[in-house]
Amino acid sequence: MKISVYTYIGATTLLLLVIMITSAMNFSFGWIFYSAILGQAFVAFLVYKVLVDNYKTDKTFKDLYEDCPVRTENYR
Repeated sequence: MKISVYTYIGATTLLLLVIMITSAMNFSFGWIFYSAILGQAFVAFLVYKVLVDNYKTDKTFKDLYEDCPVRTENYR
């Protein structure tokens, strides 16, 4: 079973939030330091997984934003 990219995004976000909370609660430096190193590795792995993901779309730059139509005419 293929793990979705969104799972990696959620896990990385959760890990970085845990690091932020533990640093605010004055945990020992060792735990925070090694968790931050692990978090950096997670971010690098996440970027790799997102870039090599087999994602296909039929959208182009001409479609622009779907929630706010952009006029193509040039008004002065």
